[in-house]
Amino acid sequence: MKLNVSLIIGGVALTTVVVAGLFAPWLAHTDPVLDADLMNAELPPGKEFWFGTDAQGRDIYSRVLYGAQISLTVGIVSQLINTVIGVALGVSAGYWGGWWDDFVSGLTNMMLSIPSLIFALAIMAILNPGLTSLLIALGLTNWSFTCRLARASTLSLKSQGYVQAAKTLGYGDIRIMLTQLLPNMLGPIIVIATLGIGGAVLAEATLSFLGLGIRPPFPSWGSMLSDARDQITTAPWISVFPGLAIFVTVLGLNLLGDGLRDILDPQSRSRRS
Repeated sequence: MKLNVSLIIGGVALTTVVVAGLFAPWLAHTDPVLDADLMNAELPPGKEFWFGTDAQGRDIYSRVLYGAQISLTVGIVSQLINTVIGVALGVSAGYWGGWWDDFVSGLTNMMLSIPSLIFALAIMAILNPGLTSLLIALGLTNWSFTCRLARASTLSLKSQGYVQAAKTLGYGDIRIMLTQLLPNMLGPIIVIATLGIGGAVLAEATLSFLGLGIRPPFPSWGSMLSDARDQITTAPWISVFPGLAIFVTVLGLNLLGDGLRDILDPQSRSRRS
């Protein structure tokens, strides 16, 4: 069996970020919000402060660890919402067809024509910045790809013999969708969800950088980058470490999704080889 390098590297990178977020209270040196000391402001990385300190004298290492909690929470929860919406609309549209299929297809095309980040910006401009608003904005703007995949898979699967047999046995439509169709399209959906988490992490950082996501002093990687703009030349470490955290997380998720695609989609693997 050929070694899947993408899966291994992505899994290691993502595991590192997850462990950092889960065990942040034990791994962090200081409180990321309360332990500010202007006497230690903008100290470079060293023995006491591994990643240095920011303009308020807070430990960047501790803030990066706690920032992993926010980024992963936003990424996973928002993508879960997107997946549920996309699968529900796509499977029902492909199975029932008719006017419902036309409506869902039109809605999907409309969503695909609007950049998801622009849509999220519009929602965040209406709602107050914060974690709940961020989950709503990102959870309602990126379901169209999942919906299109679920619809296409349903159209190809609903004529299969096991679906017809389930109808003969008296299975209802919802039961057929949940027990016969959904399990046979889980592979591609998992791949899209994995890649979508990376996109949500990047979108959260972008919105927080613009001041529409997680607001300071809470340790979001995007807001940390925003705070570090004035010190980019005098204290570059303030922006380097949260930027690296975003890079490693998104790269790890993309590599993990790429590796999962090779495993769950034999045709994709054969085309690459």
